[in-house]
Amino acid sequence: MTFKKIRFVTDSTCDLPQNLLDQHNIRVVPCYINHGENSYPDDGKALSREDFYRQLPSMRPSPTTAAPSPGDTKAAIEAAFAEADHVIVMTVATKLSGTLNAMRLGAADLPPDRVTLLDSESVTMGLGWPVLIGAETAAATGSVEETLAVMERVKQNTHVYAALETLEFLRRSGRVGWAAAGIGALLQIKPILHVFGGEVHQAGRVRTFTRAVDELIHFCQTHAPIDRLAILHATNLQGAMDLQNRLADLAPSDTIIVSITPTIGTHIGPGGLGLVPVSKSWRTG
Repeated sequence: MTFKKIRFVTDSTCDLPQNLLDQHNIRVVPCYINHGENSYPDDGKALSREDFYRQLPSMRPSPTTAAPSPGDTKAAIEAAFAEADHVIVMTVATKLSGTLNAMRLGAADLPPDRVTLLDSESVTMGLGWPVLIGAETAAATGSVEETLAVMERVKQNTHVYAALETLEFLRRSGRVGWAAAGIGALLQIKPILHVFGGEVHQAGRVRTFTRAVDELIHFCQTHAPIDRLAILHATNLQGAMDLQNRLADLAPSDTIIVSITPTIGTHIGPGGLGLVPVSKSWRTG
């Protein structure tokens, strides 16, 4: 088998920490936040996450999000292609965003047998984990086929759970149809979301955020033993650290805490917490 140099391109909703992106030379194409007449790339530079979340509740009209431009995707994919035998592109779920289509347009001029485009069917670290573990596999094996097989297994064993302070931001975004139904009765309820298979489901609803966090832990436990774990927060670092402490017996030693990108934060609002476990089942197929 010929060892191939494989490079990865993803979008900014992946939430992978910069040190891991740098370590594996993963290119990230920014999505965009639109507010008023301004459009900001979600690249960690144009927008301060702290300022964005602080201002978000009072922003009128509410900000919107947009997929990367084909120009942005073309530049990133062609740069990766220039130093690789094969490029793997994985994006946020196509049911939630047009990002994969933007990537497809960006790769249109390249040989199709040397570029693979994948739908993560997820968001945040539900996208980040398959990309990262795929990059680790590619570096170790140089096999496109084995890397793609691993990414698929990781995807099928990765779940995203999030506890929100309110459904209001999800309702405003219009991305999830059920969020607008019966909203008056739900605004004071703390919803628990589950993202899997490209769909955002309501896994539960409770009356206090403390109870919502308890439910997050319960759902995470159902995927034990856990191979990887990300703890997510939207300007709630203390809550994330408390959650990590409560998961001490379950969480791997390399568990990471991630501040959710504004592209996702626009739809869920400030204060939320989340867990993205990868079950060890992926290793056995």
